[in-house]
Amino acid sequence: MTDYILSDETREKLKKVSTASVATALYKRGLRNQFVQGVKPVERKPVTMVGQAFTLRYIAAREDRNPITIFRERDHKQRVAIETCPAGHVLVMDARKDSRAATAGSILITRLALRGAAGVVSDGGVRDAVGIGELDMPAYFACSSAPTNLTLHEAIDINVPISCGDAPVFPGDVMLGDGDGVMVIPAHLADEIADECTGMESFEDFVLEQVNGGAAIIGLYPATDEENLTKYAAWRERTGR
Repeated sequence: MTDYILSDETREKLKKVSTASVATALYKRGLRNQFVQGVKPVERKPVTMVGQAFTLRYIAAREDRNPITIFRERDHKQRVAIETCPAGHVLVMDARKDSRAATAGSILITRLALRGAAGVVSDGGVRDAVGIGELDMPAYFACSSAPTNLTLHEAIDINVPISCGDAPVFPGDVMLGDGDGVMVIPAHLADEIADECTGMESFEDFVLEQVNGGAAIIGLYPATDEENLTKYAAWRERTGR
């Protein structure tokens, strides 16, 4: 879907920015629906999840196609996705926002983490959530759900365009996750979003320092008063930001 390769430089920049900053930067470009709705961290991590999307699409299960014996097939799409998601990528699963059954459990997600994935996002449920939460790798889901995926989901496609939590995700898009949730950055915008948001984070740190010091918001955020622009320039000089 894209020839874009996330550079180490851009990855490191994005690890220092928030989903809120990314959402604002994308909004300025007319993109309003890039936040994955309805997902949360399985467990809060001290690091920001950043990686290109590798997708798995589920459709509604039809009972005659999804007996428990289907897992014996070596080409089962769920298992293949776990074994082929490239290191540094994020496995993104489209479960149609149906969390009544799991999209994966701790054994599969542990394997994914050990293979070097940067994270996993599902707009459905996961089982064995405690075990997934203990991994260093960030994971996002709708909720805990014990029933096997076969109950409601059939893994049907790997690395195709999907919808995850109402957000369009194309293979190679850049996923960024923090404590608030997950943003999807279109691949062709990733580098410029990283640069812009780096500056936004710097400015917002300055604003928060001013607010904590008693400053009023009007004329400061956004900085429409020349006095505040001058203060920000001096702050950047002093802090190296």
